[in-house]
Amino acid sequence: MGKERSTPVWQGTPSRIPWIRAWQEARYARRFFEHTALTHHIYRGVYPTFDEAQASIPVERTSGYDNNVSAELYRERTRRIFINDYPMIYWLGRIFSEGARAVFDIGGHIGIAYYAYQRHLHYPDGLRWTVQDVPAVNAAGEQWAHEHDKQRRLSFAPDVSQASGSEVLFAAGSLQYLSYTLAEALQSLQRRPRYLLLNSVPVHPRMSYFTVQNMGVTCCPYRVTSERHFLDALIDLGYVLQDRWENPQRHCTVPFHPELSLDRYFGFAFRAA
Repeated sequence: MGKERSTPVWQGTPSRIPWIRAWQEARYARRFFEHTALTHHIYRGVYPTFDEAQASIPVERTSGYDNNVSAELYRERTRRIFINDYPMIYWLGRIFSEGARAVFDIGGHIGIAYYAYQRHLHYPDGLRWTVQDVPAVNAAGEQWAHEHDKQRRLSFAPDVSQASGSEVLFAAGSLQYLSYTLAEALQSLQRRPRYLLLNSVPVHPRMSYFTVQNMGVTCCPYRVTSERHFLDALIDLGYVLQDRWENPQRHCTVPFHPELSLDRYFGFAFRAA
């Protein structure tokens, strides 16, 4: 997924007077759905479920990644990395040195990490890198791979069930867009990956909730998970935390809900016990 920057289009102080607060929120909602800038992402609302966050998006507003406009995003990310990519590169290199050859990349768009990381890693012989994304993005990825993946190591999958048997489950900035949790996806697999490499995960110290993200071209339900719930769900499946890191360059500002806003995101490396 792309690099997110949150810049609220409303930065006032919420009123404690109910009718003024309602007017402020309605005004922000209009400006939120009018937002079309690609330079930064903004957020609105707090919802208990994915479906309720989805229902708050007007039907006339483009929603989700399964459209041609969203599928054309992030081409520049195939040629560059950011500071928060380095822990993923480090751990992927270690895992490859231990013999892993099959990577399943949830929400990897057109193969952003696959292309960018090969400039900094030696990919082993026999590597198979599978990206799972929505149909429009998968189609764009296959077209891009025809011209740019000369080694033919990259393939695309329609759903997470095809992660069964992969050695590495890789997710960089994508878990927050899923209608299901990572633990639920892993529980559904007959053969779970040995390694989990997870980056740019929005984790709150105490609360789990959904908000809606407007990235300029589309709006998406956006999952934030409590730290304890996120970690415990994976530990209960038999995974052991090997490493975690912070990315203070990523944040999520939810207007009217400062107690739920995030000033950093997290990355994690897990290994099956």
